Parts: sequence; C-alpha cells; structure tokens
Amino acid sequence: MLVPVYNNAGTIVDVLRRALSLCQSVIVVCDGCTDGTPECIAEAALPVVVLSYPKNKGKGAALRLGFSYARARGYDYAVTVDADGQHFPEDIPLLLDAIAESPGAMAVGSRRLDAENMPSGNTFANRFSNFQFTVNTGVRLPDTQTGFRAWPLKALPPLWMVPSRYEAELAMLVLCAWRGVKLIPVPVRVHYPPHGERISHFRPFADFSRIFILNCILFATSLVYGWPRTLLRKAFRR
Repeated sequence: MLVPVYNNAGTIVDVLRRALSLCQSVIVVCDGCTDGTPECIAEAALPVVVLSYPKNKGKGAALRLGFSYARARGYDYAVTVDADGQHFPEDIPLLLDAIAESPGAMAVGSRRLDAENMPSGNTFANRFSNFQFTVNTGVRLPDTQTGFRAWPLKALPPLWMVPSRYEAELAMLVLCAWRGVKLIPVPVRVHYPPHGERISHFRPFADFSRIFILNCILFATSLVYGWPRTLLRKAFRR
C-alpha cells in the first residue's frame, strides 16, 4: 500500500494502523511535511517504509516516488489511500477482489458525490472531471478524482509524463485508459468530518484551474493520439 502525505499528523497514524491490519507492505511518502508527521509515524513505531524529502512538491511527485520505489522492489500492484482519513482502509479487500477477477486492471474507488459534508467545490470539480474524462477516453467512471485505487504498476504510463500536483491522478487515469488498461469502478465508503475538523490541502480555485487546464490539454491530445490509438486497438481486436 502507498500513502502520500502532506501535513496530516492528526490522522496518519490511525490510517496506517488500520491499513497494516490488511497489508503487510506499506510505503509512506512524506511530501515535505512541516507539521511533525514524520515524527508521529516514528513515535508510533509502525512497520512501514517512510520516504521523505524536505520541500513540498505535490501529490503527483509523491506518487511518482512511491510507484518507482514499489516497482523497483518487484510489486505488481500498489493500493493508494489518502492520509486525511476520508477513506476506509477496511475497504481495501473490495479493490483487491476486483483486480483478482480482472488481472492487469485498475480498481478505482468510487465515493458517493452526495456524501455528507463533502465540500461543494470538490463535488463540482469531480463532476466536471467525470464528464471530461468520458469525452477524452470514451470510458465512464463515477469518480475520477478519488485517491483510493489499486494501480497495476507494470501498466502505468512513463512516470515522467505525470504532473506533480493534484491533477496527477486524473492524468494517469486518462493515460491508462488510452493504453487499454481496464478501469473497474468499485463503490467505497468515504468519511468527511464537519467543516473545520478535516485538514484538506485541495485549493478549490488554484487546483480546479490546474484540472481545467489539464483537461484542455488532454482533450487536444485525445484528438490526435488518444482516440486514434483506442480505435486502432479495437479494430485489431476484431
């Protein structure tokens, strides 16, 4: 399992303890944490691998480092879980069941977009991304912004192509779809504490703007690369 974390000292230990009850190998990437997150993990004496660097680079950069580390050690899959406590690590078996039935596929956790206390800005960004994802790939997914996924490491696109910040997960999803990776939506639970109790680093205006710009780039690329590649793959399968 892979957990990218940036300043979630209040939730990270609980997330890791719950995950360790289901996973033997857990990799944590501390993305320039300044709130004592690494110290909290160390004090808990949990059997996890901690990778860290001093300056915050963004979630995409943390994922690139974690995926590279996992692939170098021969892992076939990496399950990613956010460190803020919104995901239920107890739902990991649901993702594993999905990829067991379809080896080589990616299991994509699907949250309810009307979940209690879900920020309205997140909901809008997700619905927009869902629509644009379908336009770019021809594939429908109910939740393209979730960080709760089981990634087939050998099928991932070159990691240098992955953006460094929040839009990375959407970019990788589109690139995997273009590469013919089967994407399986898996309903999962989600927990959003009342406003003011949850620490989120999603910046509604800045990060949505980055997602919007990325979608414009992906749309243009889909016309000259994504859709032609998809149509050719389908034609040869016939």
